[in-house]
Amino acid sequence: MIQFSELNSTKNADGLIPAIIQDDRTLAVLMLGYMNREAFEKSVAEKRVTFYSRTKQRLWTKGETSENFFDIVSMTADCDADTLLIRVIPHGPACHNGTKTCFGGDDQPEGFIRQLQSTIQQRHRDMPEGSYTTKLFTSGINKIAQKVGEEAVETVIDAVARNREGFLYEAADLVYHLLVLLEASDCSIADLEQELVKRHK
Repeated sequence: MIQFSELNSTKNADGLIPAIIQDDRTLAVLMLGYMNREAFEKSVAEKRVTFYSRTKQRLWTKGETSENFFDIVSMTADCDADTLLIRVIPHGPACHNGTKTCFGGDDQPEGFIRQLQSTIQQRHRDMPEGSYTTKLFTSGINKIAQKVGEEAVETVIDAVARNREGFLYEAADLVYHLLVLLEASDCSIADLEQELVKRHK
């Protein structure tokens, strides 16, 4: 974890470091806050984001009243060491208006596949009764793989038929079942990305 002494806090007149908060699961940018040394060190110690409130002139832990905490996954400085990128697991909405981010409403689809992956992982851990995802995990990896094959064939049929609506519907089914297969195989979207980056290089 980065140390506050490594940051260039003197670049800003008030000595504060801007902190960009990003959802670790969906990669959505949630909000922007500011940290002084105290806020930074409290965040590191508690593994929950604490800001310095410029309006209240005090430390402010995100979620201290709403319980919509930000659990820290990682903290990275930019190339000039004067801005932080903090990836978090949010507990509830990021914005005081009740939306997931401070940069728009909840109707933005970007990042939903990662959110879906997170839900599938949770289902795998909890195995709730009545869940279709639970049923898939219970059936075993062979059945899950078979389901991916079936959805792939249906996706291809609609693609060849130029049936856009049907293609999107079947492709969505294919992506969902592939995510279940990834989880059953102890893999993730991040593993796919690493493989694709390796090929691109």
